[in-house]
Amino acid sequence: MEDQAEVGTQPISLTVRAGVATITIDRPAKKNAITAAMWSALIDAVAQVDAMADARLLVLRGAGADFSAGADIAEFETVRRDAETARSYEALNARAFAAFRNAQVPTLAVIRGACLGGGFGLAISCDLRLAAPDARFSIPAAKLGLAYPADGIRHIVWAAGPQLARYLVHSGQQISAAQALDTGLLLEIIEDEALDTRVEALAASIAATAPLTNRATKQAINALLSDNPAMMREAERLGDMTFDSEDYAEGRRAFREKRKPVFTGR
Repeated sequence: MEDQAEVGTQPISLTVRAGVATITIDRPAKKNAITAAMWSALIDAVAQVDAMADARLLVLRGAGADFSAGADIAEFETVRRDAETARSYEALNARAFAAFRNAQVPTLAVIRGACLGGGFGLAISCDLRLAAPDARFSIPAAKLGLAYPADGIRHIVWAAGPQLARYLVHSGQQISAAQALDTGLLLEIIEDEALDTRVEALAASIAATAPLTNRATKQAINALLSDNPAMMREAERLGDMTFDSEDYAEGRRAFREKRKPVFTGR
């Protein structure tokens, strides 16, 4: 059964099925360009998923032919018109990216068509990325005359590596799904007609694993990338908790009984 969650009045939808939450950017007529209000709705949607005890994976996707063409430039005359308004707008962007990056469960971006600018930022904030062959990626800041904040650049370097990050931000040029795969930006490219089936299979596989383990290891990876001692200590604490959990006892029991474990997150 699929449950539909309420996410305000913005074109952002949240559904949950068998422990897999899916957030959809649902503005296909505008290539899923994201307004300021939609950035806030994305943050709220992730918070709802974080509060779900039975959530095991969060999938992010765009409706229709595109993942997202990024921030809605039509708003920039008001919400990003100068340094002062840009700081507020970029703080909102950063909160949205951080929401996905720090979500309590693993996150998976499913990418078709345009994945540009802020859409690119959302995709690289997810732990895993699958794409159709027509996916294309770019960071057009240099073509607009604006600069991304240093924190945003850091995450581009994490995901793309320094050489590709430099190319993307300096040239503003697009790269193909094949190029993104070659650089490690993508996990896989799947033919469009098979992409949803692959997503469902991967989601089911992740949803069947131990959620406490996934939470601890996700925290550890983020701590390593951030070079953040406090985050590493938290990762160690979460890791220690797994050894006292019911899920660890279930994992050992299932191994002895030669069956698949059934994890509850406790």
